[in-house]
Amino acid sequence: MTLTNKIAVVTGAASGIGRAIAARYVAAGASVAIADLQLNAAEKVAREFTAKGPGRALAVAMDVTDERAVNEGVAEVVAKWGTVDILVANAGIQIVHKTEEFPFADWKRLLAIHLDGAFLTSKACLPHMYGQKSGTIILMGSVHSKLASPLKSAYVTAKHGLMGLSRVIAKEGGPHGVRCNVICPGFVKTPLVEKQIPEQAKTLGISEEDVVKRVMLGGTVDQEFTTLEDVAEVAHMFAAFPTNALTGQSLIVSHGWHME
Repeated sequence: MTLTNKIAVVTGAASGIGRAIAARYVAAGASVAIADLQLNAAEKVAREFTAKGPGRALAVAMDVTDERAVNEGVAEVVAKWGTVDILVANAGIQIVHKTEEFPFADWKRLLAIHLDGAFLTSKACLPHMYGQKSGTIILMGSVHSKLASPLKSAYVTAKHGLMGLSRVIAKEGGPHGVRCNVICPGFVKTPLVEKQIPEQAKTLGISEEDVVKRVMLGGTVDQEFTTLEDVAEVAHMFAAFPTNALTGQSLIVSHGWHME
């Protein structure tokens, strides 16, 4: 399935999962906005991807919690390329604490990046999709959109919330030819996950090896991390799917950690 001539905005695309998805889209022929808080990093990624082709990339500064910044970033993409066909709301962080010890400022910051970010970027892109009667929005959920783990009250709350937002956008967008789906990865060995290993080891009083083997990969069928490429392939499938037959859905990519 090709993405030739499609225009995509991927948030948090200067690193990790977002970068892998943007790379997959450029390889499929899309023009991709590398939207990230770190503009210098986004510019480096955009140059690299454009040189590889066949698609092209553009760096866009974007704080997904700031409505003005989001609107200006999407407007920049539309001014350069004419529209937005695909949005991947991927920007996210992780903060772990016991619920009774969770700093309220950290709670609000995490929810703002995940939930406000997905809402604001969707809100900014939908009018362009509605105007052309086509488009797809992909929200980056998690296995934690489906279940819960200790120490992750804010993250689990945010990822559950994205499921509801996706279903509303799918219902509202259907008559306009716009789809919305959620990708739910298991543990992907990104800096976000690597940071959690010593944090959880300290909080749970176990070794880092046990965090990986028991907490992160204990429920998988093969004791393997989900890869960036695994998630990028699902993002490509959701973006390229041609009809509203696949909307309001979530797909778990977790080596069998959670099944439904």
